[in-house]
Amino acid sequence: MKILIIEDNIEINTYICNGLRQAGHSVNGVTDGNKALIEASHGHYDVLVIDRVLPGLDGLSIIKALRAMGKRTPSLMLSALIDVAHRVEGLRAGADDYLSKPFYFSELLARIESLNRRNLPVQQDTVLQVDSLQLDLLGRQVKRGQRIIELLPREYTLLEYLMKHSGQVVTRTMLLETLWGFNFDPQTNIVDVHISRIRKKIDGPTDKPLLHTVRGVGYVIRAKSCSPPP
Repeated sequence: MKILIIEDNIEINTYICNGLRQAGHSVNGVTDGNKALIEASHGHYDVLVIDRVLPGLDGLSIIKALRAMGKRTPSLMLSALIDVAHRVEGLRAGADDYLSKPFYFSELLARIESLNRRNLPVQQDTVLQVDSLQLDLLGRQVKRGQRIIELLPREYTLLEYLMKHSGQVVTRTMLLETLWGFNFDPQTNIVDVHISRIRKKIDGPTDKPLLHTVRGVGYVIRAKSCSPPP
């Protein structure tokens, strides 16, 4: 998932962002309400986490403005205001869920995942498959034939992205921007490292290779080997 965290408390913002990145998600953090509205309206996010009280525009105003633009991105409102009237006000403003501070990160993550599932099209497949490789989106389980493959959170997210674009060559830049954020150092070899780890796990010594490198371009996952473009 790609998630935008709108929280003016830098410590809380950093805490949430770090936790979500460790869970394998791509995260951007913003601390100002006006900047947050611009980012949320122009960026493509799966879920927004919005603090109610912010400098500039407050959380309610941000959600109302986004809904007026036709933006339906699922939104979770965070707030230290915990009485029923405030929760109702937030939900009526267009928030999809409301979580009171202080909160447990595990509950925040579960609510974000629930919002994302709720937003998936009903007809969307819950299992991705390339040849004998299967990825269960709901169970977050990966199998090659009958062999269960254990992946770290970032490895899982990277493989999910590749399988959703099976047969398409994806560049390192696309992967860095989508999974690690736009500000990640483009000179890093982190993509190559993760690809190497995933390849070792999904392509066993007797398996047909599925994850291919297109030299000078990027990577593609598909059953049939590919050749570099002319």
